[in-house]
Order: sequence, then C-alpha cells, then structure tokens
Amino acid sequence: MKWLFLVAFAYLLGSVPVGILVSRFFGGEDPRDAGSGNIGATNVARTLGRLPGIVTLVGDVLKGFVPALWAAQAFSSPWAVATVGLAAFLGHVFPLYIGFKGGKGVATGLGVFLALAPGSALLAACVFGAVVWKWRIVSLASLSAAAALPLLAGFLGRPAAIVFLAAVVAGVTAWKHQGNIERLMEGTESRLGEKR
Repeated sequence: MKWLFLVAFAYLLGSVPVGILVSRFFGGEDPRDAGSGNIGATNVARTLGRLPGIVTLVGDVLKGFVPALWAAQAFSSPWAVATVGLAAFLGHVFPLYIGFKGGKGVATGLGVFLALAPGSALLAACVFGAVVWKWRIVSLASLSAAAALPLLAGFLGRPAAIVFLAAVVAGVTAWKHQGNIERLMEGTESRLGEKR
C-alpha cells in the first residue's frame, strides 16, 4: 500500500507543469505557445528570460528528487525505489493535468538520479556542461548526458534496477528529442542564446 501511494504521489507530483505555472507567475506567454512549444526550462528561459528558466529548472528537478529520495528512505528494494523514480519521470513526460503532453524529462530525470545515484547524476551533468560549453546546443547536451547515465550508473556499481531505470530514462529522452535529432542531423538546431 505504501509503495502504491508513493508511485501515485510521484506521478502526480511529476505531472505538475512547473514551466506553465512559472510563466503565468511572471506574466509571460504559455510556453506551449512560444518558442519550441516545450514546457521545460530551456524554452521558458528562451521565451521569458534567465530567472524564469532557473525557477522552472529547480522546480522540475525537485519533482524527481523529492519522491525518489522518499522512496530510497522508505524501501530496501531497489526495484521498488526505481519504480517510484520512473513514475515521477513519466509524470513530467506524460502529465495528467495537461493532457499527457509534457516535457522531455531531462531535469526531472536529473532530480531522480541526484537522489538515487548522485555520483552518476553529477558525472552526467558534467557531460551536459562540457557539450554545452563546446557546442552551445542544449538538446545535444541533454542527449549526451542521458546516453552516458546508464553507462555511468553501471560503471559506478549501482544496483541493476537503477541501471535499468537509467536506460529507460535515456530511451524516453531520446524519443522525446526526435525533432531535435532531425534538426541536429540537418544542422539547423538552435544554439544557446538564439531565439527560435
């Protein structure tokens, strides 16, 4: 019963559209109707500015971190913990409150792994930072960090359930970035600081 409650809580918390709420608070346009149309921090920052983007990023990270940390403290089974983390991640990607059309999951996935595999998450964040520094393309950095995450989790000896979760997160992240991948291959993907 406790596990089901935490799975439901994680999904419902993950479903909270932070980017939309932040945009409303700052008096901006709904991010679904601006820029790339994504509700995540990158699009909010691109359309409203750095501060709203940072607030969105922190909120989306916390949506993953809080339920995953709670699960890690509540359960000894890595698989039980992993399912709670997955529920939070999928809540952001397929949010109940806005018709199951959510973000790409990068920040919420980061929050989950900061709670469950902090070393792997921080190294993946370093991969993200290095790619952004070199090429200034957030989508490429997100894809690179997501692809590195299961490899890092396995290398650092995390339980199989956490490595599997990392692989699922990486796969869903790549799927959500299909349009970005096409633009990357065409050489038309936006760089950091550019207006779309």
